[in-house]
Amino acid sequence: MLRALATSAEVHLFSLVHDDEERSRAAALRDLTASVTLAQVPRMRNLVKGAVRLGSSRPLTHSLLDAPAVERALATISAEKRPDVVLAYCSGMARFAGRHPLADVAFVMDLVDVDSEKWADYARTTRGPMGWIYAREARCLAPFEETAARAAHATLVVNDRERSALASRVPDADVRVVPNGIDLEAFRPAGPPASAPRVVFCGVLDYRPNERGAIWFATKVWPLIRAKRPDARLTLVGRNPTPAVRALTDSDRSIDVTGAVPDVRPYLWDAAVGIAPLFEARGVQNKVLEAVAAGIPMVVTPAVDLGLPSQVRRACLVASDVDAYASSVLSLLELMPAGRRRLAECADLAQLGWRECLSDLLPILQEAVSVRRFKRAELLI
Repeated sequence: MLRALATSAEVHLFSLVHDDEERSRAAALRDLTASVTLAQVPRMRNLVKGAVRLGSSRPLTHSLLDAPAVERALATISAEKRPDVVLAYCSGMARFAGRHPLADVAFVMDLVDVDSEKWADYARTTRGPMGWIYAREARCLAPFEETAARAAHATLVVNDRERSALASRVPDADVRVVPNGIDLEAFRPAGPPASAPRVVFCGVLDYRPNERGAIWFATKVWPLIRAKRPDARLTLVGRNPTPAVRALTDSDRSIDVTGAVPDVRPYLWDAAVGIAPLFEARGVQNKVLEAVAAGIPMVVTPAVDLGLPSQVRRACLVASDVDAYASSVLSLLELMPAGRRRLAECADLAQLGWRECLSDLLPILQEAVSVRRFKRAELLI
């Protein structure tokens, strides 16, 4: 998004950060922005405050994303150069757009996914205290999303599924699809298809759907695959693997848990098959788009398939249970490397580059500015 805007707009980036690793990434963004301002999220303090507020109607998302420096930082940015428009990325940041000192600035909200729907999905599949917390978050966050969608000039989501979910609740809001894209050149295979029977899963491994999917695949599906293909290897690539994920590494090293890696592309190019065994999935799973762009076919669950662009589905097999998932992965491993590459290349990705996917973003922001100025002129009259 920053690259798309930087050529035509003066962009001032404000971001929350949780740790030094996130803070270190700001340096790479300074060439794309006029300024970068960061506010540290005090994790432990917010956890305590969030627990205390569980009896209220305040979304836990907002409690956990509190930062003492936010209002002062935004006031400084606004005082130095008043923004024409605010682009608020996700529901956790959208609340700042409606508060001082930005309350009277044109506002576009990018929800990406409708988070309250995600929490409701989690609640339906979780028992005990966490199930109650997920249900509460869905209940508390939904009214905020609806209020913010009405206040925003436009609300952006990544696909028609998310648009329908929000538009059905807020029919008077302007909800538009701005899809996720892929850096096609960056992920394009650098060499011939891999011949080794390596299966790869990429994702942040302390994120609940990724963690649960990795554990399910490694403990339920992988033994069936190994029984037929003892030479197969599974690589779980992603930062912050939980202890339960790290414990998946087996005695004969058929499963490798990498932790954080500087670049996922070599792992994709080295794989024969990619998997996305997520049973809770909103929006678009970029891990699937990137794997297909890297030249490998995917096996996905129905929940993942629902959010994929139609062009990408051509390179994916869909399976919903243990036996079907194992059978689908095995069928791809049985193909010759060139056959797997041809299957991946069935996906027509030409319209999924970031330039194409974000082509409407700047016009939407310009439109928001024009409409707000027109309304101000009406008030002056």
